[in-house]
Amino acid sequence: MDHPGLPQLIIILIYLALLLMLGLFSSKLFKGTKEDYQVASHSIGPFLLLMSMFGTTMTAFALVGSSGEAFKAGVGVYGMLASSSGIIHSLCFFVIGVKVWKLARRHKYTTQIEFFRDRLDSDFVGLLLFPILVGLVIPYLLVGVISSGTVVQSLTAGLSPEWFPVGPPDNPVKALNGGIPPWLGSLVICVVVLIYVFFGGMRGTTWANTLQTIVFMILGVVTFVVIANKLGGQEGLLANIQALGESVPDEKATRMTMSKTLFFTYLLIPLSVGMFPHLFQHWMTAKSANSFKLPVVCHPIFIMIVWVPCVLVGVWATGDLMPAKPPLPRIPGTDVVNANAILPFLVNTQTVALLGGLLAAGILAAIMSSLDSQFLCLGTIFANDILTHYKGAENVSDKQQVLYTRLFIIAIVAVTYGFGLISNNSVFALGVWCFSGFSALFPIVVAALYWRRLTAAGAISGIFAAITSWGILFYQALSQNNLREFALKIPSGSDEPYEVMPVVAMLLSSLVTMVVVSLVTKPPKPETLAKFFPEN
Repeated sequence: MDHPGLPQLIIILIYLALLLMLGLFSSKLFKGTKEDYQVASHSIGPFLLLMSMFGTTMTAFALVGSSGEAFKAGVGVYGMLASSSGIIHSLCFFVIGVKVWKLARRHKYTTQIEFFRDRLDSDFVGLLLFPILVGLVIPYLLVGVISSGTVVQSLTAGLSPEWFPVGPPDNPVKALNGGIPPWLGSLVICVVVLIYVFFGGMRGTTWANTLQTIVFMILGVVTFVVIANKLGGQEGLLANIQALGESVPDEKATRMTMSKTLFFTYLLIPLSVGMFPHLFQHWMTAKSANSFKLPVVCHPIFIMIVWVPCVLVGVWATGDLMPAKPPLPRIPGTDVVNANAILPFLVNTQTVALLGGLLAAGILAAIMSSLDSQFLCLGTIFANDILTHYKGAENVSDKQQVLYTRLFIIAIVAVTYGFGLISNNSVFALGVWCFSGFSALFPIVVAALYWRRLTAAGAISGIFAAITSWGILFYQALSQNNLREFALKIPSGSDEPYEVMPVVAMLLSSLVTMVVVSLVTKPPKPETLAKFFPEN
């Protein structure tokens, strides 16, 4: 075939067209109210809630990032985040999500900031949280934007080497050469997501997330089976998996390159889900508290179904059974393997064109199922917590709120896409730093829901401590050009210090500051406590 990437491109375009049709169809059911656009009129049942919540948490970080990090660090990546996430995410849904839903229905909240502003009886906390939440979500969005461009380029490699060359003419990067360039692939994905979020709102986002979750879960398992059978060279699937496992270097088959303290402090990172603003918004769409039962039970199982294949595929790429040709994709101009491209590279080289195109759609589905919720969430926060709050609800109609939500979504898409053009960081590293920031804020939401003594001053001080420690540590990692492996070293009394993840310092600074300041400041008003802690 003259254009080996053409079948994949056609299937990707068909899939994107289906998503657009779904989003435009959902807009036909739009009731014209801001509540319907932002939280689907609280009409989402158990199945759609499960699919939308899982889809929005399983991002490019889980697929593209986990495969790339497993290639670099080994199979221990699964224990670092996936196994703990399955338990901690469900715990957060139960302990935080259900309570947030009850308060949101009782007091008509649509966003996270509305809850905190009311609970703490403070306008300033809203002004403080808005730039912090936007600032932390943008790196999260970058994970999807960077990954989408890399995935499209890898899976359409060979399409047109004349138009889209990668590397010098005498030594092109074969795994990427001729593929749709990342700037164009990312642009198309951003525009598609923008269109169906723009017209469909939360209902369109939920429906799209459900479709995309089904697609990437099924095709993820298919990817795993096909690649295992192609690389293993044995008769059956189990024999192939065993052969591939034996081919992996010892240092990749264990977590021997990572200290115990570093490994276990990774367990704090999944706490971030308790403060994701887009997940807060999904919680508020639930029809009833019973809608949470299915997500709480099924979420850990779904995480295993997605993460296990991705991590194993990444580790297999380091083994002896990997074919020497074509060579692994490298970052243009260097000999460094592009870890972000490992999964799409294997899909493109170890499957037939038709299946490769379908699997490409599955990977993009995982990426877009998070981008849409995050775009909608930021637009909702701006419209509700900045514009309407300070202009006055009586001065802003529902139609205007929907319009301003859409306009801010367009602005965020443009900003994120622009950052994506200049950033080439590891998807996994960006995700870990983003999640660490949200984890540092975790004590604030738990205290707001369960601790009567929390004061506005305590919460605000805790937020300042969290974001200040995050900024200092992130700057140190950047200055050392070491976002991926940056760790804090604590003296241990021996030659080897204890290594811990930066999130430990962030979370402790937030927690201690919040508790101390709350205890030394005036308690909340009785009427505020009565509103959030009614006597049984």
